[in-house]
Amino acid sequence: MTRWFLPMCAIVVFAGSLLVGTAHAQRVELRPVETVTLTIQQFFTDGSNGTRAAIAGELRIPKPGSDRLPAVILMPGAGGIGPANERWVETINSLGVASFVPDSVSGRGIDASKLPNTTPVVDSYRALGVLAAHPRIDPNRIAVMGNSFGARGALYSSNIRFRNMYSPHGIEFAAHIGLYAPCNTAYRDDDKITGKPIRIFHGIADDLFSIEPCRAYVARLKQHGVDIELTEFPGAHHAFDAFAIQGVEKHPEARSSRNCHLAEGDDGQILNSTTGKPFDFASDSCVEQGLTFAYDEPATTATVAAVKAFLAAALK
Repeated sequence: MTRWFLPMCAIVVFAGSLLVGTAHAQRVELRPVETVTLTIQQFFTDGSNGTRAAIAGELRIPKPGSDRLPAVILMPGAGGIGPANERWVETINSLGVASFVPDSVSGRGIDASKLPNTTPVVDSYRALGVLAAHPRIDPNRIAVMGNSFGARGALYSSNIRFRNMYSPHGIEFAAHIGLYAPCNTAYRDDDKITGKPIRIFHGIADDLFSIEPCRAYVARLKQHGVDIELTEFPGAHHAFDAFAIQGVEKHPEARSSRNCHLAEGDDGQILNSTTGKPFDFASDSCVEQGLTFAYDEPATTATVAAVKAFLAAALK
């Protein structure tokens, strides 16, 4: 499906599924993404297996023409596409950069809590293949950005091993941006990175995904010469850019692996690094209760400014 979105008042003429408006029109396309749902073990050992899935993504091209534009793939959190994602789309489009937001959850008909946490890595690369073939998108200037669950796709798609396993035709992202990303799993060869820049934005008070593993991960990658930066926000909680949240949301019964140190073991198993045993979220003693979500305007404002500057440089 293709349509034109008109941010200004204009006369609109329907032509099939196309809306034609002013010269300031924004083109909106709904694009299918053929992907696959893999178990954790399949993701690490054999990405050719799994269950086929068809998801959709919304592509917004900020201006008409025939020139090829840079683009950003936005990977949403486990809650799906929300108001914060829409605001990021507007921010990205204001730079003259196209945006593409895949819906990893709805198209699969699976509750997000049952999706393997490596799913965003696969979906980000499948979305990259869709955009790279689009006549208005420059395949060499596509960045990936994600928050929370989706930040796994944004962050770990920088890994050479995963690129070789899942990237269409060896294409890679031009830049990676993760908001409150989970960094507490050490994957094999995860310090071997494509060389493209990585930026992470994280609240120090985040009690869903602790900032400590991200500090260690960034320090380790810097030792290998990776262009990676972690921006920390004192007092900021998880979902600090979710402006629709009113006040502070407390979820005392919710569970988190924030203090679990995990590592990839043999045959695609994820191990508790402390015990050496396979990690089980439902029963592992390192899992704790109590989560906090809150909007933080200063952190959001600073992140928006930093992301805009970063994209301007990385996608020029």
